[in-house]
Amino acid sequence: MIFAATFGFALLLTLALTPLAGALGRRWGLVDAPGGRRKHQGLIARTGGLALFSGFFFTVLLIAFLPDWLPASATWFPARNDPNEERRLTALLVGSFYCVAFGLLDDRFNFKSGPQYLIQFGAAVIGFAGLIFIKHVNNPFGEGFLFGPAGFPWWIAFLLTVFWFMGMMNTINFLDGASGLVAGVTVVLSAVLGLHMIFKAEPAQWSVALLPLALLGTALGFLPFNFARRIFMGSSGSYFLGFVIAALGIIGGARIAAVMMVVGLPALEVGWLMVTRWRRGLSPGQGGRDHLHFRLLDMGVGERTLVIGYWLFCAALGAFTLLIDDRLLKLTALLLVAAFGIGVFVWASRKSGD
Repeated sequence: MIFAATFGFALLLTLALTPLAGALGRRWGLVDAPGGRRKHQGLIARTGGLALFSGFFFTVLLIAFLPDWLPASATWFPARNDPNEERRLTALLVGSFYCVAFGLLDDRFNFKSGPQYLIQFGAAVIGFAGLIFIKHVNNPFGEGFLFGPAGFPWWIAFLLTVFWFMGMMNTINFLDGASGLVAGVTVVLSAVLGLHMIFKAEPAQWSVALLPLALLGTALGFLPFNFARRIFMGSSGSYFLGFVIAALGIIGGARIAAVMMVVGLPALEVGWLMVTRWRRGLSPGQGGRDHLHFRLLDMGVGERTLVIGYWLFCAALGAFTLLIDDRLLKLTALLLVAAFGIGVFVWASRKSGD
């Protein structure tokens, strides 16, 4: 019951708040005009991040504090077995607010890549300080963890955590180029993480599973407006989603492999674009139409066809990670996805004449 209530509350709240976020964007002048790499028509508010943040933030705030207000006999909420869960929830909420606030500043002032990386680094530090960090990595060739049960030394854990958060925030930011693409991928990923925590994790992580369900409802509530090009999520939305996705991949008992199976192709493209831009003498962090989805659109692929195709591809990989338990098989699948992605990137670059 509480799972459905969490999902439904986030969904309805975001459905109600998204038009308000669009109205605020138009009032503040935070709108995208057609031109350059933007092919839409008319002025469209880029303040969707406000709706995404608010829908998720207030849902998580409610599920964080409501159990303390209920009578002791109430059993609606699953028990919290991790003594550090409240600290991680606090870091998740603080980091979310930080990301949407600086994302709005980016939407206003169009920061260059340097300030954007500093913002992402700050978000990673918030996560690390709140005990959202990578301490262990599963051994894909057997049981247990790489580097033993003690895990990584703190400085390696810090570097890995920063790399994970910044990498995921850049992945979502780079992927945000077609209407509904990021929101739909977030829906798929949230569903995969929620199902994994409820049915696959040992022991089951029912209290933590409320978080991806809240994100699922939030993303699904925003998706119809975004898919119809009535509002864009802007930097506030991409920063926020990148941070939350990175955090849930750690909070959910190191579900990093599940996250990478779903968004592995976009994540790989971040590295590909940085290398190819550097080779062409361009700034790795600058905007452009050399992203795979832009190349495919320029080749004549319909935007909705492209977006739905991305959703289905990510959903297939998500289903694979839910159905397959063997770690080595998952690693092999991830490597095959990487090889496929590189092949697609090379083909698309040659078709574009790069």
